[in-house]
Amino acid sequence: MRHYLKPALFVLCALPLAWLLLRAFGIGGLGLGANPIDELQDRLGEWALRILLATLCVTPLAVTLRKPWLMGLRRMLGLYAFAYLLLHFLTWFVLDQWANVTDIGMDIVKRPYITVGFAAFLMLVPLAATSTRGWMRRLGARWHSLHRLVYPAAILGCVHFWWQVKADWREPAVYAALLSILLGWRVLRSRRRRMTVAAAHAS
Repeated sequence: MRHYLKPALFVLCALPLAWLLLRAFGIGGLGLGANPIDELQDRLGEWALRILLATLCVTPLAVTLRKPWLMGLRRMLGLYAFAYLLLHFLTWFVLDQWANVTDIGMDIVKRPYITVGFAAFLMLVPLAATSTRGWMRRLGARWHSLHRLVYPAAILGCVHFWWQVKADWREPAVYAALLSILLGWRVLRSRRRRMTVAAAHAS
């Protein structure tokens, strides 16, 4: 099972994009509805957030299940999350705003949900760029510090989604709750580690 999990997960992460492409090109009588650009943009953003949260689930699962090999899934999931986020951004930048830098700049400044979404995107750019083993060796301990940006990026992503929805806030609330649990688990784990180290020094 271990050897098949990564390829299977790779395919699963690609399926939403394949489905959106089929709808975008009207294959099989499918479509994106009355507002195709908004539909494409929203679905790409939602999948970016879902896969980002799945990425943050890997460490708790690996520790809880005592399966350290699961950690090998984080890089692939993280890159998939960024790919969906990049497509979400490009859909807005090119198809929605027609690459009008002036209007885009005004939207980023004046619309809070765009401000936090753009900030989350910028935080994830260096993480995707330095995701290789080569960059891990070059940056050393700084690599782990840099990649902690995933936490504020995930928070801003949830805020962006929550502020963007007009009425039904149930789905963003579920994502925010899951993120709170994942971050809380990390805080407790870090606290236990510090207490263990302090006890060892005291003895």
